[in-house]
Amino acid sequence: MQTYDVVIIGAGHNGLVCAAYLLKAGYSVLVLEKRSIPGGAATTEEALPESAPGFRFNLCAIDHEFIHLGPVVEELELQKYGLDYLYCDPVVFCPHPDGKAFLAHRSVEKTCAEIAKYSDRDAQKYAEYMDFWQRMIQAVKPVFNAPPKSIVDIIGNYGLHNLQDLFSLLGGVNKTLDLLRTLLTSPKNSLQEWFDSEFLIAPLARLASELGAPPSEKTIAIGAMMMALRHHPGMSRPRGGTGALTQALVNLIQREGGVILCDQAVEKVLVSNQGRAEGVSVAGAQVYRARKGVISNLDAKRLFLQLLEPGDVAAVDDQLRTRLERRIVNNNETILKIDCALAEIPRFERFDHKDEYWMGSVLIADSFNHVEEAHSLPAVGKIPDENPSLYVDVPTVLDPSMAPPGKHTLWIEFFAPYQIAGAEGTGLNGTGWTDELKNKVADRVIDKLADYTPNLKSSIIARRVESPAELGQRLGAYKGNYYHVDMTLEQMLFLRPLPEISNYTTPIEGLFLTGAGTHPGGAISGMPGRNCARVFINQQNPIRQNLKEFGDWLQKSVTPYS
Repeated sequence: MQTYDVVIIGAGHNGLVCAAYLLKAGYSVLVLEKRSIPGGAATTEEALPESAPGFRFNLCAIDHEFIHLGPVVEELELQKYGLDYLYCDPVVFCPHPDGKAFLAHRSVEKTCAEIAKYSDRDAQKYAEYMDFWQRMIQAVKPVFNAPPKSIVDIIGNYGLHNLQDLFSLLGGVNKTLDLLRTLLTSPKNSLQEWFDSEFLIAPLARLASELGAPPSEKTIAIGAMMMALRHHPGMSRPRGGTGALTQALVNLIQREGGVILCDQAVEKVLVSNQGRAEGVSVAGAQVYRARKGVISNLDAKRLFLQLLEPGDVAAVDDQLRTRLERRIVNNNETILKIDCALAEIPRFERFDHKDEYWMGSVLIADSFNHVEEAHSLPAVGKIPDENPSLYVDVPTVLDPSMAPPGKHTLWIEFFAPYQIAGAEGTGLNGTGWTDELKNKVADRVIDKLADYTPNLKSSIIARRVESPAELGQRLGAYKGNYYHVDMTLEQMLFLRPLPEISNYTTPIEGLFLTGAGTHPGGAISGMPGRNCARVFINQQNPIRQNLKEFGDWLQKSVTPYS
């Protein structure tokens, strides 16, 4: 039997970030991963070794913005361990059926100049819109980088710049109430308030809906920050793919004496008679003991409903299992993922093609209604493939190292239902998804992209299609939800995933939560891992940790993190 101070379930990037901070604080750490490689949704793999050797694909996450809102990269000095971020510019290209196109640069001014080719008013409003959301980002950034119930931590994160942005948004009573109204409205209402042009509204709605809901849904207007982040701090990708972030964390963990074991699927969290988490058991009955705590990088549903004995949960909270089953919202939307090896770059012949269009993300969003349908149909179990809306990248334009010389990779995200209506009990895990169906849908998706890039089909060397059911199975994501819990307002901050387990702690002593299902949510940020580590360390040595955090606050007061 092996014993460590901390056992972490799941080697997703947040689990690895958490492990790195704990190791630096002097704890011994074991990370257990069910797959043969660490990384979870943050991997880069040679997924077609026989048909396309030498092509490396990001199998899930690709564009990194949120990680630059926190200090994880700097505090862990990940550059020393091989991490090198490349910034995209342009950041978005969205061709429109009428011949217009939205081309967004990292610079707001250059983006406004592109918009002004079609609408002077919308160009002016875009600058104002982005200024508002940049101030919003700076105002809420300190909240992201602290446990959601830790008022002291949150206040300590505020520097003068953040406070100035916060106060500029609040103003008087009416301005504050109007800000609240903005946060409670939908991207649709917000965008139609600001802009006139469909070629601009559609891609902005598509990005706002990356939170995992239709753009008409109330309370997700804050999804507008998905575009604002591409301007500042910018959208980037690690050289070598998203997996390079994982590899840097692995290098750090191994250097600090941590242990990562793959092919270790945790089957049970062991709870003592005193109600304390004391370790885990994996397939094959191997047991790993934890002296100080077990941290789960899995979502709360899988942890409490599958890895814990019902009696152990009921002993500390007899309502928790029921609340997890019925209270947490999952709207059935996930993704069908397509990766292709290409002989040449797809060309936008009708749009004065430039290779730089592929430097960032390409959005196929023909209209607001096109985007709305793409997100609303999965909720009722329908596949929106009659006229697909897409999020597409050719990462080899920015980073040629990911394919053989002169060749490219294609990354396509297509929103689809996890459970297909009327197909219950069939296909993989009863979802209705079969190999035949996923490839039929992929054909329609490729057809749609080929409408804009006529050379696409002839350039495909090989492709890989992963259905929502397969993605959920590979990631271990409950119902394929790569965010673990939908990122709507009622499931954010101190409500994520539920109020009673929102501060990375649980009713079971020594059992902690991290990952996308905890504050501040999904995407590549490392914030849940960092915040969880802070909570854990504070519980072990509250006086010493409080003194350290006070010292950090004093230093930040002189040179605030911005």
